[in-house]
Amino acid sequence: MSLAYFKGAFVPLEEAKVSVMTHAFNYGTGIFEGIKAYYSPGPDELFIFRAEDHFERFRRNGRILKMYLRESAAELTAITAELLRRNGHRSDVYIRPLAYKSLEKVGVKLPDEHDVTIFAVPVSAYFDLARPLRTCISSWRRVEDNAIPGRGKICGAYVNSALAAQEARDNGFDEAIFLNEDGQVAEGSAMNIFMVRGGRLHTPPASANILEGITRAAIMEIARNELGIGTDIRSIDRSELYQADELFFCGTMAEVVAIGSVDHRPVAGGMPGPVTRQLQECFFEIVRGARPRYAEWLTPVYQSGEEAGGRLVGSACEAHV
Repeated sequence: MSLAYFKGAFVPLEEAKVSVMTHAFNYGTGIFEGIKAYYSPGPDELFIFRAEDHFERFRRNGRILKMYLRESAAELTAITAELLRRNGHRSDVYIRPLAYKSLEKVGVKLPDEHDVTIFAVPVSAYFDLARPLRTCISSWRRVEDNAIPGRGKICGAYVNSALAAQEARDNGFDEAIFLNEDGQVAEGSAMNIFMVRGGRLHTPPASANILEGITRAAIMEIARNELGIGTDIRSIDRSELYQADELFFCGTMAEVVAIGSVDHRPVAGGMPGPVTRQLQECFFEIVRGARPRYAEWLTPVYQSGEEAGGRLVGSACEAHV
């Protein structure tokens, strides 16, 4: 039986339901995170990647919709680890926390009532990392910060992402690349983008209406520490993508995946470039606990599980199953 964290308790997943009158369902007034945990068979351990960083962003983003979460990032991390322990996951897992306006009443406003839920599902790789992606510049523009803040991971804003992603697939591509209203590169439909050019990484700034990605920040640190490659955070023109030495996406689900072409123009001969390959290798070793230097990025689920679970029950939540 799979469990979810719902209304302050661990409940069977099929019981974690909201009314059709729920404000967030009607108006998109919620925020979410995407977090991944990686299973390592050797130590029989499940590692949550940068959990507290995700939950710190989660709490910050809640403020955009006037949701002031009572749980700290550490408490939300503990709840998540306990959820995964209780579900006994022994595979890679995608974790979805949601904070949403829970008032069951029609009306366009930001009511005070809100709730938090967390569920997790086993996942395999989102993309085939051996095959670089065929991408296109989307005809849809990235949503503007003064319309619906892209940095906020606001539920309703992901209609923008869905339109771009579906358009790309309908036209025979794997993924879309957004431009913002200024005509400069923003990101993929739901992942950040990096360009390799002149021996350095280049990635759009937060002011380009991108999500300030947790994996994006990790990639910049890994590139500096392990490859000796710096990153320029700057505006990128569409035509620069056509001239890039390498391009890749990164994100919780995308992980690190090469871009093989943009608008039918090949990148790096249509194959993963050397920088992308090295970053992929480093990233997957880190998330499975094979590089101790990055141990602070990982929350082990089963190590000291009984002690952590004992602290959690009766404080941050009650265990109702």
